[in-house]
Amino acid sequence: MTKLKNCTAIKALWVLMLFWMAGASWAAQVAGTVVQLSGPLLAKKADGAVRILSMKSEVESGDTLVTEKNTYAMVKFIDNSEITLKPSTTFKVENFSYDAGKPDGDNASFNLVKGGLRSVTGLLGKRNKEKFAMKTPSATIGIRGTTFIAEWVEPSPEAVAQAAAARQAWLMASTAALGDTMPIQPLMLAQGPVPAPPSLLPGLHLYVVDGLVLLSNPVGTQQFSAGQFGFTPSFRTPPTIVPPNPGLKFNPPPLFNNSPGQSGTSTGPTKSNQVDCEVR
Repeated sequence: MTKLKNCTAIKALWVLMLFWMAGASWAAQVAGTVVQLSGPLLAKKADGAVRILSMKSEVESGDTLVTEKNTYAMVKFIDNSEITLKPSTTFKVENFSYDAGKPDGDNASFNLVKGGLRSVTGLLGKRNKEKFAMKTPSATIGIRGTTFIAEWVEPSPEAVAQAAAARQAWLMASTAALGDTMPIQPLMLAQGPVPAPPSLLPGLHLYVVDGLVLLSNPVGTQQFSAGQFGFTPSFRTPPTIVPPNPGLKFNPPPLFNNSPGQSGTSTGPTKSNQVDCEVR
């Protein structure tokens, strides 16, 4: 009887040790570190727990990062890639795995739930670009050795109203010179000036700083190269190239553009078709 009790106790101890080791292994899956921060930043865990992050806080695979209204936050990942979050952004690190000696295990899966960010490719994206994927509500972003800026604008009633107003202004400007008695022809409409909307329309907006980006959803795939803007409002609309800057902005504090992890030179003064930011 005593031997049976001892055997049961030993088995129970082994089970507890296995659970402890599994928990320790999961907790050790650090994806990156907060290297720049201008305000409150939260990390939500899968179990509902919430942490307040600060400079040098670790970000783990599975964390959902949330920036407050005036917060910019830069996370440097273990492969030297960088993600800089705009204010009022929700961004999930779904799965991040990198080992310099084990390229077969590379995985970078992200989800931009709302808001905007700047992404600078690291070692993982350079050696295994097909292992990088950033989901958004309207398309998935793939990279080809890239720095890009993306922003998802939620279709709120205010944004929908702005889109309708911009469309109406476009129609009025296009037909102003036609008179009341002339029929409106599609070609004539296309020749009219297009007023700029007061803010970004609902959907995913993209700007490629360098490299190549692929936007894919169930109805289409579009490649974007350096200097190009892209847009897709939903999974039901294929991504398209947008000739001018639709109003996409990225203005982090100056220190964010002097991060040791970034390379290259400043883009110089902002031009009319560029994003209002510097990337070094």
